Amino acid sequence: MIALIDYGAGNLRSVHKALVHVGARVQLASRPEQLDDAHALVLPGVGAFDDCLNAIRRQNLHDAIPAFVNTGRPFLGICVGYQALFERSEEFQSRAPGLALLEGRVVRFADRPGLKVPQIGWNQIEITRPDCPLFHGIPSGSYVYFVHSFYPVPTNPAVVAASTTHGERFASAIWHNNIFATQFHPEKSQTVGLRLLQNFVRCAAP
Repeated sequence: MIALIDYGAGNLRSVHKALVHVGARVQLASRPEQLDDAHALVLPGVGAFDDCLNAIRRQNLHDAIPAFVNTGRPFLGICVGYQALFERSEEFQSRAPGLALLEGRVVRFADRPGLKVPQIGWNQIEITRPDCPLFHGIPSGSYVYFVHSFYPVPTNPAVVAASTTHGERFASAIWHNNIFATQFHPEKSQTVGLRLLQNFVRCAAP
């Protein structure tokens, strides 16, 4: 069973549908006790960093999510759910601290002539850690779907599992122990995204 954090994220329904499609049994979770029996945890996200973290805090999940990760069970963060793993964000000079499961910060794309911000649409991933379980059967250079103006800069480059170039090269996916996360939306990335979610579900198998 996979717990899917429900804090009002706009992509919750599509993530739920995609996980069920690849064979997962999914439970929506909005309270800490609903994480207890889960084999894995997914934190989706659309919108602002502060909105995400403040909603998580209101639902008493700010400590529960790190506690879950510390058990060693698989965790997947998507988009803002990826950014939330880090210590802080520059978005709106954010005052809401991140979950701080990874060291680093979240920054905005630099203003450059001809560069569209936010990045909306398909772009390629360069898989830098082909041993990452998420990318089993997914070739480097695959196209995935992005919607974002900000992206994390991990302090430790060894956690970067895939990178993407949009004006500059950034970490589009990370892997650290049982923590997986993507800046792109696998639930919107068609065959590649479904394969990635299927790989995550397999990581969660007891």
